[in-house]
Amino acid sequence: MSDHTDERETFHHDPIGHAEARAGMTVGELANSYGEAGIGASDIHEAVDIYSQMLDDDVTTFFGLAGAMVPTGMRAIVSELIRDGHIDVLVTTGANCTHDSIEAIGGKHHHGEVTPEGQTEREHDETLRDEGVDRIYNVYLPQEHFVLFENHLRDEVFSTLEDEGPVSIQRMTEELGRANSEVNEREDVPEDAGVLAAAYENDVPVYCPAFQDSVLGLQAWMYSQTSEFTIDALADMTQITDIAYEADSAGAMVVGGGVPKNYVLQTMLVSPDAYDYAVQLTMDPSNTGGLSGATLDEARSWGKLEKDARNVSVYADATITLPLVVAAARERHSTEA
Repeated sequence: MSDHTDERETFHHDPIGHAEARAGMTVGELANSYGEAGIGASDIHEAVDIYSQMLDDDVTTFFGLAGAMVPTGMRAIVSELIRDGHIDVLVTTGANCTHDSIEAIGGKHHHGEVTPEGQTEREHDETLRDEGVDRIYNVYLPQEHFVLFENHLRDEVFSTLEDEGPVSIQRMTEELGRANSEVNEREDVPEDAGVLAAAYENDVPVYCPAFQDSVLGLQAWMYSQTSEFTIDALADMTQITDIAYEADSAGAMVVGGGVPKNYVLQTMLVSPDAYDYAVQLTMDPSNTGGLSGATLDEARSWGKLEKDARNVSVYADATITLPLVVAAARERHSTEA
């Protein structure tokens, strides 16, 4: 066997260590331990390292929140990041806005089942349909909460906007955040006022570029049929691109894919600079050619990331990875501050 040690240009002596899982570890220590390992563990470690840098005050952070992250229990993480000044721009879905508002005004999501004993999944969903319960995998939402939400929109949000002429989607989410905050306090709702309320209270813009694809969008459309209420879907573009244009340093935290991911990343296409940092938490594979699984390295080819940007994609359930990455990064950031 020939000796190639003198010919190796890409190999560095960096042996794999072994992660620890011992009693009393902090989440930051666990994430550091992941750095000793390979595959997904090392990606988590890299994500924590990059995201902790994005928490610096001089980095403008764009946060993309797709999927059903609010009804599955990630709501408080996002609202706390907003309140602590770690999100400068939030881009999310109409579904997340809907479910966030439902909890703000007194509704709740509940633990459920995918396939109860003795029933097929189809039989179970037919039973839920008869009982007026909507299912998001293993999360239940009683349909009467949508009636509560509809009344909230009509009485507290749309009626206050219809005299303003065409309003931007961001203006609508801002007004929804105000209403959520006020009703939450007025009705003494035990649940926190949530993401949109935190954004309203801290002057963080919330963009929802595909809000029509949600109960929120359906309700807005129905209200517009009998009132002067209208939405200007292009109005947000100037505001969000101005924020990107003026950022000295920018980071993208992308949870899930779809429209929020692309909307966050495409803002840099009309800016002289691009993202300096980016973390993606997704389960979509890149080899399908779809945007949701596309790597952040691919985004670099479009000019969405700087050539020397620090970035990593973590392929796992975001309800597992988001709390871990955020907690570990915040622990590190507070230690270094």
